[in-house]
Amino acid sequence: MQLHRVLHRLDEAGYVLAHRGDSQAVDTGLAWVTRSADFSAIWLAAAAVLAGTGGRRGRRAAARGLLSLGLTSALANGPLKTAVRRPRPGVDLIPVGRSRHRRTRTSSFPSGHSASAAAFAVGASSELPAAAAVLAPMATLVGISRVRTGAHYPGDVVAGMALGAGVALATRRVWPVPPGRPAAVGRPDPALASRDGAGVRVVANPDAGPSGSKTPTDVLMEQLPRLEVVEHDGDDLLEALQKAASGATALGAAGGDGSVNAAAATAMEHDLPLLVVPAGTLNHFARDVGLDSAEDAAAAVHAGSVTEVDVGLIGDQVFLNTASLGSYAELVHAREKLEGRIGKWPAVVVALGGVLRGHTPVELEIDGSHRRVWMVFFGNCRYRPSGFAPSWRERLDDGLVDVRVVDAEMPFARARLLLAVLTGTLGRCRVYEQRTAQSVRIRSLEGPLKVARDGEVEEGPEELVVRKAAQRLRVYAPELTTS
Repeated sequence: MQLHRVLHRLDEAGYVLAHRGDSQAVDTGLAWVTRSADFSAIWLAAAAVLAGTGGRRGRRAAARGLLSLGLTSALANGPLKTAVRRPRPGVDLIPVGRSRHRRTRTSSFPSGHSASAAAFAVGASSELPAAAAVLAPMATLVGISRVRTGAHYPGDVVAGMALGAGVALATRRVWPVPPGRPAAVGRPDPALASRDGAGVRVVANPDAGPSGSKTPTDVLMEQLPRLEVVEHDGDDLLEALQKAASGATALGAAGGDGSVNAAAATAMEHDLPLLVVPAGTLNHFARDVGLDSAEDAAAAVHAGSVTEVDVGLIGDQVFLNTASLGSYAELVHAREKLEGRIGKWPAVVVALGGVLRGHTPVELEIDGSHRRVWMVFFGNCRYRPSGFAPSWRERLDDGLVDVRVVDAEMPFARARLLLAVLTGTLGRCRVYEQRTAQSVRIRSLEGPLKVARDGEVEEGPEELVVRKAAQRLRVYAPELTTS
């Protein structure tokens, strides 16, 4: 109790100190700041700006910031204020005439405005570090305004800031933050450099990706005027790829991961470098090699910047990202339909719940051992994070197959799996297994297997081997730049 009194007196002293000095401009400005943070209005506006101007990382930053803010606000304005019930600062502690925030009967501890400010700033900056240069000062001003306008003691603000930052950092446990650099870095090859795109042929799927006034191939041809575009209607993709590869110096694909996957097989067959033009909805492989736009692809051609990457084989079929068996094929399909709208982590949870509720396990032999499993995942190179929904790769040339299995033999396997995903403890869940291998032999005990390769689901054979192709794929990729 004595310590409580000492801390309160120190807080009062800090509060009085913060109110020294008279400046109408400062008081007016801080009063506006504190009003702008009412109902998190300033953070909703910031989220809209990030989502509208920051591309994919901006949308992730906005989503994480708002998630952190929502969790923090519920915690600060609910159980914490109810438990502490600290009175607001008295009017006798500030100079007469000083602008004062509207009176409220809620507890002074912790500062909800400050908690929300720190939660959004730390959460959004986790995804987009450059945003911290703006968001951190904004959050600090909100905290200062809460003291200067008489709404809170300094200790309330510090506690609120610590709470918000802690919640934002905790979200990384169940929704990990990917690295800021690509999994592969290009190196210049003068023989593959072209200022005008002569000899480069790109097969384009006009139906892939978002619609707009200017397609990715339009942008590409503005940068590479002698580049040739071969269009296909979706049914003749393989024919179009073979036609484009004949006589070309480089083969490109503008479309989603399925189109890029098919183009990779053709490029390897003709020993051509692959140019990936992001034109799909998710563009997983393009992002992993550092290509976020058609402009990035054109710049890589200008520099002749290429890298060599592993290629996975499931049976005799190529995959660049992932392949899967069992319910994972349905999970991939359901997740990818949702991912562009709600983000990968929420999409995983929603899709996983639906798949586990509506599908049955499959009987397999995995490397000779009889298994009853919900799903089997294979990654072309090791995926991160471990013990979670596979999201990114740190390398594309490690020679390994990432293997993840969800066992169906244990009691309450579905409920245990879903709980582990929601709590971020999948790595310690006994129904989940993860390892790396150079090859994996699979035999179905229930007839032909349903296989998903880079988002495309198809019927496969009863027996197959998952391994790496002996030949690596050359891909245009940006050079590593340092600032």
